[in-house]
Amino acid sequence: MSALVESRGLTKHFPLQRGRTVHAVDDVSLAIAAREIVGLVGESGSGKSTLGRTLVGLHDKTAGEVYLEGQRLPRRYAAADFRRYARSMQMIFQDPYTSLNPRMTAGEIVGEGLRLHGSADGVEVRKRVTGWLDRVGLGREHAGRYPHELSGGQRQRVGIARALILEPTFVVCDEPISALDVSVQAQIVRLLEELKQSLGLTLLFIAHDLSMVRYVSDRMAVMYLGSLVETGASKDVYSRPLHPYTQVLVASNPEPDPQGERERKRIPITGEISSPINVGAGCRFASRCPEVLDICWTTTPLLRPTAREADDHHVACHLYEPATAPRASQAPADPL
Repeated sequence: MSALVESRGLTKHFPLQRGRTVHAVDDVSLAIAAREIVGLVGESGSGKSTLGRTLVGLHDKTAGEVYLEGQRLPRRYAAADFRRYARSMQMIFQDPYTSLNPRMTAGEIVGEGLRLHGSADGVEVRKRVTGWLDRVGLGREHAGRYPHELSGGQRQRVGIARALILEPTFVVCDEPISALDVSVQAQIVRLLEELKQSLGLTLLFIAHDLSMVRYVSDRMAVMYLGSLVETGASKDVYSRPLHPYTQVLVASNPEPDPQGERERKRIPITGEISSPINVGAGCRFASRCPEVLDICWTTTPLLRPTAREADDHHVACHLYEPATAPRASQAPADPL
């Protein structure tokens, strides 16, 4: 299946003072097929949001490429590039309050893209804004309200309408439900699923909740300190996690069944998180990994399929290399 959006070796670094660099995203290659939802999971600070923002051009690329329908996108967006590609690529932000202009009404916010891109004006803008507010579950009476006059769920619906009114083909959903109540989260997820079916959307769904990602996505990608450590069909990654980090995430995810929660085996995790500044060689999870090998401290594992799994299930871990090194008893004094 051909990819609608694809990153190849995508890298985003943030320079600091004294020659130091934050490796927010490092050498990420990810292909997303048309009409597919890919769930991106990982801890806070793993680079998920930076990856999403870099894909849509909100961050300049340090290295690597992004392709949209086979066309290579610019490394650094000019104003004309934003106007050109925003029709096809949009983003729904995590915080529905700070991402909306407090000086604009909901109707003005939703219709702003149409006016900026010259897609419509006057009566046509108002007509399409009203239609999209209705489509995301808001009435026309909400068009004249300011963000502070709306609930969290209503503000997120405004953000969704703003992103989709230009009818993009690819949308990055950056934790669109994390700031909402549980009942509202379910409503927003159902809304996104309905819009995906009716509009044929392709989504990158960023979230912390693995059970939610398993429910809403076709494939899952697990990220740790700027790198992808495992990808595959959501049901396979969740039910048969391969990478030790993915296993820890799945084991820490609460079970809805009280009996199952009591009997669930937890994986203890110790050690300190490696610094994303001036990252050295080796696996970035080595300092916390319960299955660490000697080779993990010196050689960075590659994301590749394993012999005992389907070809679409990939993992970056030396445990699944053809030949593995002896198990390390403890971390070296200075692994990085």
